[in-house]
Amino acid sequence: MKIITVVGARPQFIKASVVSKAILEHSNIQEIIIHTGQHFDANMSDFFFEDLKIPKPKYNLNIDSGSHGAMTGRMLEEIEKILLIEKPDAVMVYGDTNSTLAGALAASKLHIKVVHVEAGLRSFNMKMPEEINRILTDRISNILFCSTDKAIENLSSEGFENYKDTSIHNIGDVMKDSAFLFEKISQKPSEINFDEFFLCTFHRAENTDDKNRLSEIVEALNTIHKEIMPVVLPLHPRTKKMLAEHKLDLNIKLIDPVSYLEMIWLIKNSKAVLTDSGGLQKEAYFFNRPCITMRDETEWVELIDVGANILTGANKNNIMKAARTYKDMVFDNSQFYGDGKASQKIVKIFEALN
Repeated sequence: MKIITVVGARPQFIKASVVSKAILEHSNIQEIIIHTGQHFDANMSDFFFEDLKIPKPKYNLNIDSGSHGAMTGRMLEEIEKILLIEKPDAVMVYGDTNSTLAGALAASKLHIKVVHVEAGLRSFNMKMPEEINRILTDRISNILFCSTDKAIENLSSEGFENYKDTSIHNIGDVMKDSAFLFEKISQKPSEINFDEFFLCTFHRAENTDDKNRLSEIVEALNTIHKEIMPVVLPLHPRTKKMLAEHKLDLNIKLIDPVSYLEMIWLIKNSKAVLTDSGGLQKEAYFFNRPCITMRDETEWVELIDVGANILTGANKNNIMKAARTYKDMVFDNSQFYGDGKASQKIVKIFEALN
């Protein structure tokens, strides 16, 4: 069986690395990796391909700029050319980026099976490009690997059980596999000298590109850092640019973007996480850290239901109140996202098809 994996963003490399490792260790499946170039992190790519000994991308498309439509169109065109050459049995995509949708569309139009890892997620906010990508990818996928029961319910409510040649599997979350693998070799960033701190990340356009929302978040973080506990923020380029554009001063502990191994250390050693990221909400949960989500909705509703996560929007009072409440929270993290063996389950399902 030949599988082509399409990745382009750092979280996708993190997820794909554990699945590729399981494919190499537990099967005779041939995997070919296409890197669209959407995002690139030299430190992490070297780690994945050399230290973890997973296959390096056979193809690198270097498509890293342009509008959503332009990027997706260029990716679709180039991936289609590769699929016509390689003739794989299936194309596997991860998550909800433009690379995800382009890979799925290219395969579907050539009648090649589409495998979607992290299927069934819904924020119910159609203004998010990620929501559009994940819905469209799910609809044209043949094998849908879900992380939670809620994702299964979402697909069921949309009628997926009635589609022919579609199979749905709750395998748990491959990010849990990767978090526990990389935990063993996580690294402390050299700039950190606090015994206790909040970890913060935010970069979504809904927060950075709206001056009112950005101002509220900045005021909240500045107050938390001064009055409650230090806040450490690896500063995303988009956030840095918009802070300068709107002339806003973020007076907290700002550090350069970190590697995934450093991010795992920061999560594990923080008192709580403040973020607008999707993946970081789950990673906080994996390591028993409460999460304060500075968004109006989340795909990970089960974490809200059990109180491990709270939605504050971009409201400074809500953010500060949550920081005071959540900094000493303790909870059980065993309820969701499987047993840390999602990648092996994916391989077993592939082998059953072979």
